[in-house]
Amino acid sequence: MEERWNIGIDVGGTFTDLCVCASTGAVSTFKVLSTPSDPSIGVVNGLQAIATANRLPLRDLAGRIATIVHGTTVTTNATLTRRGARTALLTTPGVRDALEMRRGIREAQYDNHFHNVEPLVPRYLRLPARGRLDGQGAEITPLSIDDVRAACATFRREEVQAVAVCFMNAFANPAHEQAAAAVVRAELPGVFLSVSSDVLPTIRFYNRVSTTALDAYTGPVLDSYIAKLTSRLTETGFSGVLLIMQSSGGVAAPELTRKRPAMTLLSGPAAGPRAGLAFSEPLGMKSCLVVDMGGTSFDASLVKDGDVELKPEGEIARLRIALPMLDIVTIGAGGGSIGRIDAGGLLRMGPQSAGAVPGPACYGRGGELPTCTDANVVLGYLDPVSFAGGALPLQVDRARETIEAHVARPLGIDVDAAAVGMYRVINANMAHGVREITVKRGLDAREFPMVVAGGAAGLHACALADELELRTVLAPAFASVLCATGMLMTDLQHDFVRSLVGPLATIDPLRIRTLIANMIAEGEEQLAREGLAPADMRHEIALDLRYLKQYHEVTVRVPRAAIDQGALADVAIPFHAEHDRLYGYNLAEQGTGLELINVRVRSIGRVDRPVLPRLARDGPDARHALTGERRAWVPDTARFASVPVYDGHKLRAGNTLAGPALVERTDTTLLVSAAFSARVDDLGTCVLERTNGGAR
Repeated sequence: MEERWNIGIDVGGTFTDLCVCASTGAVSTFKVLSTPSDPSIGVVNGLQAIATANRLPLRDLAGRIATIVHGTTVTTNATLTRRGARTALLTTPGVRDALEMRRGIREAQYDNHFHNVEPLVPRYLRLPARGRLDGQGAEITPLSIDDVRAACATFRREEVQAVAVCFMNAFANPAHEQAAAAVVRAELPGVFLSVSSDVLPTIRFYNRVSTTALDAYTGPVLDSYIAKLTSRLTETGFSGVLLIMQSSGGVAAPELTRKRPAMTLLSGPAAGPRAGLAFSEPLGMKSCLVVDMGGTSFDASLVKDGDVELKPEGEIARLRIALPMLDIVTIGAGGGSIGRIDAGGLLRMGPQSAGAVPGPACYGRGGELPTCTDANVVLGYLDPVSFAGGALPLQVDRARETIEAHVARPLGIDVDAAAVGMYRVINANMAHGVREITVKRGLDAREFPMVVAGGAAGLHACALADELELRTVLAPAFASVLCATGMLMTDLQHDFVRSLVGPLATIDPLRIRTLIANMIAEGEEQLAREGLAPADMRHEIALDLRYLKQYHEVTVRVPRAAIDQGALADVAIPFHAEHDRLYGYNLAEQGTGLELINVRVRSIGRVDRPVLPRLARDGPDARHALTGERRAWVPDTARFASVPVYDGHKLRAGNTLAGPALVERTDTTLLVSAAFSARVDDLGTCVLERTNGGAR
């Protein structure tokens, strides 16, 4: 039988990562430089690298690929760089400035230099159409079709590429929005259209209009990218299934993501938590921190009791998006993060990045500014000859020259001290990012093992653990491409939400059951179109609740049996517990009533997951993997020393080694500091445990 492959592809700002799972059970990983001008080129370059490694023509390889699961940063980057579509907004008279006014809450109330974020849609392209519904969806004023046509004439003249339609109270009755959308489609064929009652049919106008505007703004960009990607894949001979990663941690067919591009705004890092759990769970750890340090950014996420932490809304570039997404904190801290001296004479690292082009100075591709990778070269952590398996030799002299010119000389210190400073600063930045996902969520980071991911994370893992006082660090063999690996472990997933506002004690349970049944039917229909059988489908139900007269609600997952039996009072118990965790108190003893805001359904379709290969068992002696020694900076002793270097590909399950040590693989390097020892588990994960009696 001909060998078949499933491939996970994660396109990052610097590297495109690929994880290949063969039908024989073999798993291999690849990294190629990303191509920011057209990421689909980097995807095909990655497939070519796989074909070359397997001694196959690209067309033969492509013909054997069963499934590609793809995570993309196209919509993320379009939003961050403000390079999305020219977008217009059609809305209710009197509220077109909601995008600018937002919630009316100043983000930095004591900052005299505060500037509001610029809306994605300029004011002259935010036009009203007369018509009004009340809060229950009853029509007060009919929709003016003439106003809609007049707005379309303006949009045509201004050459808009996307239109967002968002009317007041459309969550209760979509009739006006759907009628306006029909006119827009007729008047502006080819223009991307986002309608709030389709994108986010929930209460709270600002959340809805902001999310719809983001959806429209990124729609043409994602649509163009997927068209290019599918065209290039077809040219290679690929005829399998293509799935796109969503911000919520599930995957969906390209046709759906092209209609709802806002679902992909955190597509890139979304598979990391699931993969982190796959490597921590075999060790009996059902909770873990997952930190992913790539070339451009650093992502921190959390898995608790086997569940990936989710949030019903968030922000990207200070813009509100109210769609379910993984609770991931992202900061500009990666291997390509640029070091600089600020106006106050302080050393800063990032958020600016050298990216893939021109890249760090040591790459020899035109980079002229010092980066984290350049510092790691100077500190002896990276082998200039064997980096990236020898495919990308590093120029140590260029790294030293740029650090000397831009960091060491301005600070009046030598190059080695400057590199140490760069290393320490970026570690402190990343520790702050982890605290955002733990301390600010009412959790203690010290209670979790930390799974490291990304090509650069291994060199900073122990230092980060010191900053956070962690005892256990897991460095999987697939750490460099963890997100790409996680994409092959991810189920199909679709999220639905409907508003139903009122005191929980007085709402008719039948209304809740009806909403849930309708959303489940919609989910089953979508999963069936994606080829799932009913036996492979399941549905999770959650309610957005708050104490009466509160402003913020808490999302609580509830069993369907409680809904079906009308036992809504049972929902209060998990709500009180979650409210206490998030805010430090609950009102259970006071008997304060609960108010329902939204009803949520997540429809999940289980897909086959790869079985990760296991290593042969061996004793603790790892000397067979020792390749030599290298002068490197040891953070624990604050000095350079001769550090043993091990070939990570030769380590076997049961091997142990003491720090300080370097473990090198073709796609990443792990620094085991003097405070840790490492043992290798059956999956090839290096399990680092603190040996100095506890946290520092």
